[in-house]
This record gives sequence, structure tokens and C-alpha cells, in this order.
Amino acid sequence: MLHHVVMWTLKDFAEGNSKSENLKITKEKLEDLKLQIPEIKELEVGVKMEASEFANYDLILDTYFDNYEDLKKYQNHPEHKKIVEWLSKVRDLKASVDYEI
Repeated sequence: MLHHVVMWTLKDFAEGNSKSENLKITKEKLEDLKLQIPEIKELEVGVKMEASEFANYDLILDTYFDNYEDLKKYQNHPEHKKIVEWLSKVRDLKASVDYEI
């Protein structure tokens, strides 16, 4: 099984929305991927707690796939590409890691 983790920081204001509005929009868009892309075995999206003084990122996507080939299918899926385009407009930083479990 493959674990794919992506984290982002979002801009304070982008696409006519505040960071908190874009966090909500992005979370919903990411969660919808589970219904649209069958290769995703598990998907969880987390938004940083406002009270957290230790968090470096605003948003995390935690996904699982059977194998690397399924991850590539996911990354090339049109719905995933729409999210990538959206995030390119609202994010500042991105970090990711893939590893086998």
C-alpha cells in the first residue's frame, strides 16, 4: 500500500476569498475526490486548528492507494487536475511525501 501526504499553506487572500474561506472550499473539493476517483482507498483532509501554535501548514491531505500506479492514475485524473489548478491560485507553500507501508 502507498501513503501519499500533501500539506499546504494558503495565501491570506486569493480568488476573492479570505484564507479561512479558501480552506473550507479546498477541504470540500479535496473530500469530493474520494467519490470521483476509484483508485483512492482512503482519504482524509485536515485543517489546522486556529488555536494551534505549533502548526507550520494550514491544510493536509492524507491518502492511501494500493500501489504507485494507482497514485499516478489519481494524479492524472481530470478531477485531480482541477484541484491542482485551484490550489495553484490559493496556496503559498506545498510539501508532500509518498511512502510504502
